[in-house]
Amino acid sequence: MTPSTDLNIPLFERAKALIPGGVNSPVRAFKAVGGTPRFVKRAQGAYFWDANDQRFIDYIGSWGPMILGHGHPAVLEAVQKAALEGFSFGAPTEREVELAEEILSLVPSMEMIRLVSSGTEAGMSAIRLARGATGRSKFIKFEGCYHGHADSLLVKAGSGLATFGNATSAGVPPEVVQHTLVLEYNNVAQLEEAFALHGKELACVMIEPIAGNMNFVRASVPFMKRCRELCTEYGALLVLDEVMTGFRVALGSAQSVYAKSIPGFKPDITVLGKVIGGGMPLAAFGGPRAIMEHLAPLGGVYQAGTLSGNPVATACGLTTLREIKKPGFFDGLSASTRSLVDGLAQAAKEEGVPFSADCEGGMFGFFLLPELPQNYPAVLKTDSTRFNQLFHGLLDRGVYIAPALYEAGFVSGAHTADDIATTVAAAREVFKTLSK
Repeated sequence: MTPSTDLNIPLFERAKALIPGGVNSPVRAFKAVGGTPRFVKRAQGAYFWDANDQRFIDYIGSWGPMILGHGHPAVLEAVQKAALEGFSFGAPTEREVELAEEILSLVPSMEMIRLVSSGTEAGMSAIRLARGATGRSKFIKFEGCYHGHADSLLVKAGSGLATFGNATSAGVPPEVVQHTLVLEYNNVAQLEEAFALHGKELACVMIEPIAGNMNFVRASVPFMKRCRELCTEYGALLVLDEVMTGFRVALGSAQSVYAKSIPGFKPDITVLGKVIGGGMPLAAFGGPRAIMEHLAPLGGVYQAGTLSGNPVATACGLTTLREIKKPGFFDGLSASTRSLVDGLAQAAKEEGVPFSADCEGGMFGFFLLPELPQNYPAVLKTDSTRFNQLFHGLLDRGVYIAPALYEAGFVSGAHTADDIATTVAAAREVFKTLSK
């Protein structure tokens, strides 16, 4: 494909004249890796086709929601039926009750749930709820964890240990982030010091159990255990951001994975998104009844949304959850993901390329590093030039991974053994060029 015949290029030029950066979400612009983004025409199963009708094996899956693959027949049927009944009502429906029942049956830490339209909305609402329930203002987040683009969450670490953060986006006044403490992920000592200094002022700790925006970095069991213990000791709430991991890494979400190693483990508030909408704009947050009843109209914490519980989105999400509940689904998904990760690691080893990888369920990540990093500063040591070469080498061979080294990847139930083998073979070809 030459620049003169690549139809993605004129599309991108048109977009840039109308949309900031030519995209409606920054990572899509390929700014981190260079080149022209692929404009998707259609998708089916494990693949999508761009403006040139070139097929790609898709490992982003709309950044996680497409756990069944694109265009799953049962989901399509449910969405089409719902659309015929009406797009939006601004009134309650039975289907949103059914979706709530389905989610609560799979995540026992939640007794009540509120449906919203995006992960950002769910995350900011969870923080507001934690503050309202505790009567406190300060909260802890961790560097490298992304919880949406609400002002108080767009924060980087301060200059000193356990200090308050600095805004990472223009348009966020310093006073908005003055109550946000930013700590190093997986640093138990720093966490304990922060609680010693501010524990009685903390409304909550918000954490991704597996951080998906510094590629794939999981919270260690001792670190997660200490988060739970300190929150309990000081009366703060533990907010688990499972927008990315919810129903993606396990049927019971990431909290069920940690509960295997930490007896009785559960968060106080869970934030969900992506998979629960099946590709439609839908997210949620929930927790014990005593906490959730602080929400209006029962309590004083206000939260509302015109499209919350949208009837088409709930049809998509409900059917998706019912499909992934079927016996053997997660066993097959986990095996496919593990096969991909092991295959990539073996290919890199044979070609002499530093490589480390991890996965859980249908979510994975890899680094061009000899060992898996445990926090954001370690992630930054990844060779970005080599990653960009790998990205474009795979793209040229019809394999689409995230166009940034800080993003996790996703396998769906539609990916076949042949898809995995093709991907590993393509990666091996690119690794040969990286090893020179």
